[in-house]
Amino acid sequence: MALIGKLVVCGVGLIGGSFALALRRAQAVERIVGIGRRREPLERARALGVIDEIADDWASALDGADIVLLAAPVGQMDGVMAAMAPHLRPGTIVTDAGSTKRDVVAAIERHLGDALPDVVPAHPIAGAEKSGVEAAFAELYMGRKVVLTPLPESRPAAVEKVRAAWEACGAMVVGMTPQEHDRVFAAVSHLPHLLAFGLVDDLAGRSNAPLLFSHAASGFRDFTRIAGSHPEMWRDICIANRVALLGELDAYLAELGRLRMMLVESDGDALEAVFERARTARNAWAEGLPVRNAE
Repeated sequence: MALIGKLVVCGVGLIGGSFALALRRAQAVERIVGIGRRREPLERARALGVIDEIADDWASALDGADIVLLAAPVGQMDGVMAAMAPHLRPGTIVTDAGSTKRDVVAAIERHLGDALPDVVPAHPIAGAEKSGVEAAFAELYMGRKVVLTPLPESRPAAVEKVRAAWEACGAMVVGMTPQEHDRVFAAVSHLPHLLAFGLVDDLAGRSNAPLLFSHAASGFRDFTRIAGSHPEMWRDICIANRVALLGELDAYLAELGRLRMMLVESDGDALEAVFERARTARNAWAEGLPVRNAE
């Protein structure tokens, strides 16, 4: 018997579609139903074999569902949960793939109060600059981390079911509180995306933009790759986690101020020390070694 009988995916794009494909590859699911805002992407998902069926409403989608993955942008989560709540049946496990957690948990508490024991928030730390179901692939989660942020009310069996589903996708599952999650990812994910979008937007708005982009090479490509990500999704993430993100942005602005002063003063030794600390930390991280506090 498969781990999951009926899986419902709300938002069959890169994240939701890859989850479906990975579970299908692992023979861990029997039937996959897609639901979303627009029919066209769902038709495409069915044609590609990512889902088996399209649900026109939450009542039919949730009938007999074992697990529901909410893979819509975090800005849509409140409306999605409000729509599904009247049709959610006891025993159906609800999880999500949102990149922020405190706002998702708040929406869960507003709309899914009676179902809290069966709700297990999560965040797969995987993605690509491409979006949409055409970008989905079964190997997306292989060797990647998935963070579970269970509620105090989440029953152990529900947590283990969600854990087993992600492990069937090849992921490594870890746990955090929603608060810790949002602080961590404001620093290592949300801030880098904000900076990449901002740099590209700045250069693209200059009068000599064609000249600048014609000479951009691998360094620019590497730094700005994530500026090719889904704008709506990242808009929602940045707004949802704006408190933690503002704190990280202020810390980065202070670092830029220090670097600027080093340039003003032609302080090559100080610049080299910063570069050396950064290189050491980055190389350690890339090699899977512990990153020591540079101070």
